[in-house]
Amino acid sequence: MSKTQIRPDTFKFLKTLALNNNREWFTLNKEKYIAAQSNMIEFADELLLHMNKHDNIENESGKKSLYRIYNDVRFSKDKSPYNARFACGLRRASKFKRGGYYLHIKPGNSFLACGFFSPNPADLLRIRKDIDLNYEDWHKILKLKSIKNNFGTLRGDAVATVPRGFNKEHLALNLLRHKQFILRHDFTDKEVLDPNFVKNVNEVFKSVRPFFDYMSLVLTTDLNGETTI
Repeated sequence: MSKTQIRPDTFKFLKTLALNNNREWFTLNKEKYIAAQSNMIEFADELLLHMNKHDNIENESGKKSLYRIYNDVRFSKDKSPYNARFACGLRRASKFKRGGYYLHIKPGNSFLACGFFSPNPADLLRIRKDIDLNYEDWHKILKLKSIKNNFGTLRGDAVATVPRGFNKEHLALNLLRHKQFILRHDFTDKEVLDPNFVKNVNEVFKSVRPFFDYMSLVLTTDLNGETTI
């Protein structure tokens, strides 16, 4: 059993915030927010300890991995001042280790995601060129039992048509159309509140490594296998 778990009070705070998403309520309940945030920081700190046993994470602390709860409403139609969730992002250290980890905690919609959320144009083209040439390797990795059982199918935004320069009849057209490469695992509220949740999150994150190792190789070499960084 983990020393740290997400407490029911943390979930209760998020549920109540969703129903009272205004500055007046938040100000009156600031102490409850601080307690819930502290719980998430402790959880993220322990997750970092587990993650660094099998990967190299550059986040300095659980606190620095957490996303702000305050919404940036400048360019959003949703003017709610707060985002009724806790979330953290973990970055892999060094240019040779690619891919990112994300954890989203919200009653009724908790999940983790791994992958490549917004590849820059050069990386996206390199990924597509690899799919073009080595799509069978992609299929093998995505069909691995550990990835299939934990994540199901590859997710992420895709373009509606064939990317320029690629064959519209390519056998892996569904992969070529992707512009995000995301693997997602959903959790029930019961699973989130389980004392072993931090260990379970770590194990699911750990299972994505075959995909990350392959993508790291692709994104640090050219089509001839020569290192590019």
